[in-house]
Amino acid sequence: MTEEKLYIGMDIGKNHVLVSCFTEGNGEPETLSTIAGSEQYQIPMALYKKRGIGQWYFGREAFERQNADAGGGTLIQDLWEQTKAGSVIRIEDVDYRAMDLLAVFFRKVLMLPRRYKGQMKIHLLGLTVEDLDAEKVKMLKEIMKKLGIQKEQFFMMDHSESFYYYALSQKKELWLHDVVLFSGENDRLWSCVLSRNENTTPQIVTLLKKEYGRLSGDRDLEFSEYIKEVFQGRIISCSYLVGDGFEGDWMKQSVRMLCSGRRAFFGKNLYTKGVCYAAGVRDGYFHWPFVYIGEHELKYNVSIKVRTGEGISFYSLLSAGESCFEAEKECEVILDDAPRVDFWLQYPESGEAKVETLELTDLPECPAKTTRLRITLKPLSDQKIQVSIKDLGFGEIRKSSDKVFLYTLKM
Repeated sequence: MTEEKLYIGMDIGKNHVLVSCFTEGNGEPETLSTIAGSEQYQIPMALYKKRGIGQWYFGREAFERQNADAGGGTLIQDLWEQTKAGSVIRIEDVDYRAMDLLAVFFRKVLMLPRRYKGQMKIHLLGLTVEDLDAEKVKMLKEIMKKLGIQKEQFFMMDHSESFYYYALSQKKELWLHDVVLFSGENDRLWSCVLSRNENTTPQIVTLLKKEYGRLSGDRDLEFSEYIKEVFQGRIISCSYLVGDGFEGDWMKQSVRMLCSGRRAFFGKNLYTKGVCYAAGVRDGYFHWPFVYIGEHELKYNVSIKVRTGEGISFYSLLSAGESCFEAEKECEVILDDAPRVDFWLQYPESGEAKVETLELTDLPECPAKTTRLRITLKPLSDQKIQVSIKDLGFGEIRKSSDKVFLYTLKM
């Protein structure tokens, strides 16, 4: 009997995480709480070690244990920020790297889905943070390695991309026109407008993001002005409000504006559910006729022409929309005749391609179809791709020259 696939989405905040999951049997993400039957989804990013024993408690239980032990153990908070700072934390005369403690915390959080769904292996894990950069990518990759999670088992994205997956996974009536997100976390307010180009296949989705800083003074009036600015000249199907900044009874005029002829939703688990939907999309579980090309995604497609038994065709190497932090492609080809490789670069909305011809100078001369090459592509940014081409020779006919040719592709 084939084991059901377990998909997990984790939203990593400054001082808490949220986790959602689903299996093939119940294809809608469910957000989990450490308290059975509770909707307290935010799990404080804290650990507590009881003195003298190697037992760790996490989340709310860490604080509860500290109170019960009357200070007999050690409470560690702000694990994410301490890991980013490269902190070393001393516990009972032993020094721990903050990253190692964060790995302990993540390991315990990732046990939650298996507590609810049974002891299932993680098929695909999505991680989302407010803003993604090379430093956070490196940090998360190292933590996943510590947890024994293989690189093909996880991926990363920012909150904007999580919103994209969440919004377009809802009923079509909620994304028939533009969709708006207002995020209010960590004293920071920003908006994101999702629009679709229905004239392309797949539909190209754009996210227009704008920062506002912190609401001060008359928050209701100020927020209403921002809403008016975002909605101006657009048909909005619905809007989502996410974050602690929208808590309280201060929104009056702004709520009326949000709900005038459209629907509005407030919650805290949009990002964890969004990245969980993304896991299903990436694995082909959900049909997905869209492509999002954000600031961390490659902006164009790259392919080469190959000859197969069925004739000449294009072989895709990298596609627009793939993450610049994660995308990498390697393939082996046999050189047809001339010592060169042609790469076809094309924007997804364009009908024309740019051809980059890479000359393999000083490649040993040999008959046609007796040179095998390994081609490796890795994005350097959303517009630049590093290409490495290595001469592998051709078995006993010709030994490899071990020559490696490096190029940078760009539009």
